[in-house]
Amino acid sequence: MTKAEAKAEVFWLAFQALSKEEQAKVLSLIMGNRSLREDIIDIAIALERSKEKTRPLKDILAEIGEEG
Repeated sequence: MTKAEAKAEVFWLAFQALSKEEQAKVLSLIMGNRSLREDIIDIAIALERSKEKTRPLKDILAEIGEEG
């Protein structure tokens, strides 16, 4: 386990030990930070899209070339 992973694990365990009200407050603070909120949204989108089939870049470029 890397140092970063260990720190993340400690944070996660501490977060889980909080009451629901305390967890909500932490999440509210996190989501109140625009940059962090955008990073979380990007990560969520990437995780969701990671299940999608991939296509070769050349196919996409050819498709774009046909349309534009």
